[in-house]
Amino acid sequence: MNPVYIVDSIRTPRARANQKGGLSQINPYELLDVLYKDIEQKNFLNLNSIDEVILGCVTQHGEQAGNIAKTSALYSGYPDSISGLTVNRFCSSSLDAINLGQLKIQSQQADNVIAGGIEMMSRVPMLSDEAAIWNDINIAGQAKIFLMGSGADLIASLFNISRHDVDMQALKSQQKALNAQKNDHFKSIVPVVNKSKSIHCAHDECIRSDTSLESLALLAPSFKELGEQGVDQAQLNLFPTLEEISHVHTAGNSPAMADAASMTLLSNKKMQDDGQKARAKIISVATVNDDPLLVLSGCMLATQKILAHNNLRVSDIDLFEIHEAFASTMIHCQQELNIDDNKLNVNGGCIALGHPMGATGSIMMSTLIDELERQDLSTGIVATSGAAGAGTAILVERL
Repeated sequence: MNPVYIVDSIRTPRARANQKGGLSQINPYELLDVLYKDIEQKNFLNLNSIDEVILGCVTQHGEQAGNIAKTSALYSGYPDSISGLTVNRFCSSSLDAINLGQLKIQSQQADNVIAGGIEMMSRVPMLSDEAAIWNDINIAGQAKIFLMGSGADLIASLFNISRHDVDMQALKSQQKALNAQKNDHFKSIVPVVNKSKSIHCAHDECIRSDTSLESLALLAPSFKELGEQGVDQAQLNLFPTLEEISHVHTAGNSPAMADAASMTLLSNKKMQDDGQKARAKIISVATVNDDPLLVLSGCMLATQKILAHNNLRVSDIDLFEIHEAFASTMIHCQQELNIDDNKLNVNGGCIALGHPMGATGSIMMSTLIDELERQDLSTGIVATSGAAGAGTAILVERL
């Protein structure tokens, strides 16, 4: 099968998902256009050689509906011949877009693919598509589906993760992200001009530099009320060894909602026609689905699967970018995999940096490649979690 190379992986800043955010006055097409233009201006490829655009998007509603992968490429003036596919595997969507793109190239269905994602959570709010799986308790119960925060509290309850533990994880994420931003570690950010606000959005906005354990401890649990409405009892019925659900997750130790877009350019050629060398090679991929009741544990299982498939140990991998879906998920994953802090999410995670759901996986890919280059390292794994136990991982080697 054809080898698959990552020519580049770029993203916009992650902006706060509210009206004060630096991207909130820009629609999804305009935001994606910034990245399409960047790829074009860098001249990696003749646009006519691009076969497909595959974008992840979780809330395909309103401005993000209508196969935004295809329609955004048309909006940005890309050739009509380029196919477009929009995918939703919950928060793994854009990593799965990369996965699908590499499969297309491996199987010789395509030579060059743009894969990535978009989520404008200030303009198309989470759950605004009113999916029955979230709104109908009978359907949710039959499908064993819980909302993500409830799943995170369940993980904390099952594995004895305390409020102090999750707050410490959040603080660590904030400190790492702040250090990375101050030292310009995020090289793949493409700045965005917001003409409506007359501002230049060039940095991730969700980092809270004043975070402390004391400030985190003051925040009220976010999912306790939902638990009291029947979710706690449903979880206790399914896990009879538990006496109660620990509601430890708050706005401070949960992923920050954000606006952003991301694109990763894939090719079957290591050296492009203009002499540009690809930045990395995809070595292996893994897609899994863990217990839906645990909701967000897929990143751990996907990481274990890709390591086992390639006969590798954690010590063989230089860096890990693993989805910091909620603090308890990250803690449990790190404990089970036994990954050192100096290898895991070294520039912070989604709690600090923000989680634009459909774009996060490809953003993590750009962060990983930037960091492999900065530290002159070789191998890395990106792993994401999605609702219902979804998980995806990709192993890459820097060139």
